[in-house]
Amino acid sequence: MTGKTYKNCDIPLSFILLAIMLSVWGCKPVVGQAPVVDRERAQFLPLSATATIKGKKFQLEVARTPQQQAKGLMFRPRLEPDRGMAFPYDAPRPLAFWMFNTPMPLDMVFLERGIVRAIEANVPPCSSDPCPIYPAKGVVGDLVLEFRAGTIEPLGLKVGDKVILTGL
Repeated sequence: MTGKTYKNCDIPLSFILLAIMLSVWGCKPVVGQAPVVDRERAQFLPLSATATIKGKKFQLEVARTPQQQAKGLMFRPRLEPDRGMAFPYDAPRPLAFWMFNTPMPLDMVFLERGIVRAIEANVPPCSSDPCPIYPAKGVVGDLVLEFRAGTIEPLGLKVGDKVILTGL
């Protein structure tokens, strides 16, 4: 295939156009595409708090800043069974979480002053915007805990139960 070349340039114009088209085409979101696992873009925070749920203790990473909270568990390939992430807020507020670019399903526990206000179990990953918002019904709270999917149900945790928190 031959094409025009720029003066004093050895790259054919058709090659340049093809490269541009491929790069633009490659940027389109693909519906149903699996969320990206990227350890370099993932956030790994220190284990600095604990949650005790029905006698079982979990070590928690605490996302304290707005930037840490926005990133959460995005791009994380996995979460250990006895670990979780906490999202504390200074005062109760309407809570809304999503799973954008979170490649593993999660259990979410929404709390206010240590009391469970809502539970979303086995929340699926989402790779394309817009993603569903959780909890499905509006909930006010001051803390959200995220665990790997399947963690909460065997413990028998339910709305109204108390979670013992330390280090927050």
